[in-house]
Amino acid sequence: MPGHCYLITTVTYRRHPWFLEFQLGCTLAREIQRLEHLNVLNSLAWVIMPDHLHILLTLEGTPLPTVINRLKGRSARYINQICGKQGSIWQSGYDHALRKDEDLKAAARYIIANPLRAWIVGSVKNYPFWNAAWL
Repeated sequence: MPGHCYLITTVTYRRHPWFLEFQLGCTLAREIQRLEHLNVLNSLAWVIMPDHLHILLTLEGTPLPTVINRLKGRSARYINQICGKQGSIWQSGYDHALRKDEDLKAAARYIIANPLRAWIVGSVKNYPFWNAAWL
């Protein structure tokens, strides 16, 4: 539904840590930004982890399955091209429509804190692959 908030988690195929490689993380981040620029989605918060993506978003009119398929499809194509490979990059995703009474900022904080909970960094300031509307 346009304007509705969704919390999406999507995992790489067989949990392969593609996004430990900086260039591949940048590729996925650029694809999120491209979809925003095209007014397909409005990201409120996202974090790219080594083997998955969390994104809190609102839709701009394109159905959620189409948005996710576009994000996964183009990013997979570019990642395969960069790595000189073929095949699946992503597993099936999981989405959760947020209730009206759920706190968006709390959901965003949870998303952004993922690298801290995974002990990847000691501060999100030191992690390159995240963004939030409330900066």
